[in-house]
Amino acid sequence: MVVTVIVGILASMAAPRLSQATERALTARAVGDIRSLAAELMEYGLERGGFPTSLAAINRDGLLDPWGNPYQYTAILLEPGSSGGGGGVGGLRKDRFLVPINSDFDLYSMGPDGESTAPLNAKTSQDDVIRASDGSFVGLARDF
Repeated sequence: MVVTVIVGILASMAAPRLSQATERALTARAVGDIRSLAAELMEYGLERGGFPTSLAAINRDGLLDPWGNPYQYTAILLEPGSSGGGGGVGGLRKDRFLVPINSDFDLYSMGPDGESTAPLNAKTSQDDVIRASDGSFVGLARDF
């Protein structure tokens, strides 16, 4: 009986750590995916003088984040002859001062909750994995 209690205590201590490690691994995968997508978008932008209106242009529109949601993308600087995009700063991701976090394109995962809003200080955006400062930062919105 004592052995069972000890095993139960050890298991209860290990379970949260396993959960945290799993979440860190999923976040790391999302960061890698976003860096890869950003590199492909940058290459596209260099070749065409602007960014595509959707991820379909680089054949990545079906790519899902580790939580099963599609990656979110908004072009700010479009390729010549394109229409659409950010449509001003209204639909862009913003920091806590409501300043857009990118000047070229927004690319992010909505995180485990699958929800997001434009300002990063909103509760639904804190778990998002974002690309910010034109690619200088890729990570959790709460860390930006």
